[in-house]
Amino acid sequence: MKKILLAAVFLAGFSFTYAQEAKGNVDPKEDKDLMTWYHKDFSSAKVYGVNTENAYKYLESKGLKPKTVVVGVLDSGVQVDHPGLVKNIWSNPNEVPNNGKDDDGNGYIDDVHGWNFIGGKNGDIDIDNMEVTRVVAKYKPIFEGDDSAKNKANQAKMPEDFEMYMKAKDLFSKKSLEAKQGFQTYTMINEAIPSMVKLLGGKNVTPENVAAIKTTDQKEAMILQVLKQVAASPEFQGKTPAEFEKIMKDQMKEALDYFGPQAKQYDLSYDPRKEVVGDNYDDYSEKNYGNNHYEGRDAMHGTHVAGIIAGLPQGKEIQYGVASKVAKIMSVRTVPNGDERDKDVANAIRYAVDNGAKVLNMSFGKPVSPGKTVVWDAFKYAQDKGVLLVKAAGNENEDVAEHLAYPTNFKNVTDEKPFVNNVIVVGASTNKNDALRAGFSNYNKKMVNVFAPGDEIYSTVPHNEYKYLQGTSMASPVVAGAAAVLLAYMPTLTPAQIIESLVKSSNPNTTEGFTDFSQAGGVIDVKKAAEYAYTHFYNGKSGDVKKATKSVKKAVKK
Repeated sequence: MKKILLAAVFLAGFSFTYAQEAKGNVDPKEDKDLMTWYHKDFSSAKVYGVNTENAYKYLESKGLKPKTVVVGVLDSGVQVDHPGLVKNIWSNPNEVPNNGKDDDGNGYIDDVHGWNFIGGKNGDIDIDNMEVTRVVAKYKPIFEGDDSAKNKANQAKMPEDFEMYMKAKDLFSKKSLEAKQGFQTYTMINEAIPSMVKLLGGKNVTPENVAAIKTTDQKEAMILQVLKQVAASPEFQGKTPAEFEKIMKDQMKEALDYFGPQAKQYDLSYDPRKEVVGDNYDDYSEKNYGNNHYEGRDAMHGTHVAGIIAGLPQGKEIQYGVASKVAKIMSVRTVPNGDERDKDVANAIRYAVDNGAKVLNMSFGKPVSPGKTVVWDAFKYAQDKGVLLVKAAGNENEDVAEHLAYPTNFKNVTDEKPFVNNVIVVGASTNKNDALRAGFSNYNKKMVNVFAPGDEIYSTVPHNEYKYLQGTSMASPVVAGAAAVLLAYMPTLTPAQIIESLVKSSNPNTTEGFTDFSQAGGVIDVKKAAEYAYTHFYNGKSGDVKKATKSVKKAVKK
């Protein structure tokens, strides 16, 4: 889920930095309303925002005083000194900065703002394999080696591993081919940009102008076909050749930055882990490795997520996170440019829990998980410590019961309920009421709990900048922020109570089958969730945990 979302249809997936320009011809970089749309109150704006400000007003009207909530961002890294984040970054109170000592005795030296489980003495991991690549590389000699008799014996002796291998092999074959074709396609388009500009002949991009272009050879004819597709897109219509060229170059860079690394991600012989991190990856019990490089090599994704949770307005920027008034961000670097490793996920969860985080955001996922039991043990550990895990549903436009996105809170898709009660799974919604589920968002009535804004989300990114991104990766931190708000004012709430409050109070939508996309059948509303939690579980007291637990069990069964 860390990856940039490009549509499967050719040229359909340009980033949302430009997608709103056709809406009133307002540049989204200047559109203050768009920058903060996900905070809106649905009852008054008729846009499915999460009603952020009214939630604070309601909680304060009850005389409640907030306590700071630490939110662990298990991601690609966070720019902890970003002007929009620096005041809301967690600092370890028991660690003396930069003295080279493990002052608090937790096994991690100078972990002032968090920890990096994908780094070591030799630097930081940037590009890593996809999990299907690692599984194929490991098990191909075991299940499809030179000795056919031995292969069959291993297949019979290791049926679960063999099933995982066959699934990974199929996905590896498909995805590696898609990656190769994608890189070739976007390289071709990128190289053709000057020719497209030349064909425009100084005229603006309109379907009429493009239709009137005459070509002189086959190469120009091919380029013209690309230009026609571009001209049909609303975000390009009316652009001058210079504007067209800039947008195209920006978007092709984004596409090539996405597809380029996949040559390594799907390379069976590529393994940066040993050289950079230096741990024994197969030893799941190993915990003390990594470094304190909170940002790492590419913190775009993690910094954006952190801003959605706890960003603060600064300078001319009005962006702010859902829990900006109450949350502190702990950066736990876990996700490379590729798939996260199960060992790192498990250790990241335990680190964040042990160091005081009460909400963990996990905007990542993958189709196979060799170490899923180790991650599940970490889920249970977090549950026992009263920590809420917020998990993105995934960006494949799939039913997650049919296409699992690990880590999951269901050990089997046929299970009636999750094996833990502290995980909330989040799908992505849009600001378009007639197309509320984002086209990329995964869904399922039982295995996805709620939806939250995840389309055209403006937030912090590295180099002190801001950007629009889309994905369930953006929806998940909206919910993590909402949970932090509830917990800040009502600190005795359990994860199960928070989940029930968000599910039961979501604003419903019945268009295009939205009620069947999640347990809630709607988009979260933080103010309504606060009212629900206060009325059912808190009411100025400690809360009735037994009653809440029974209520959650009933909700899950339904």
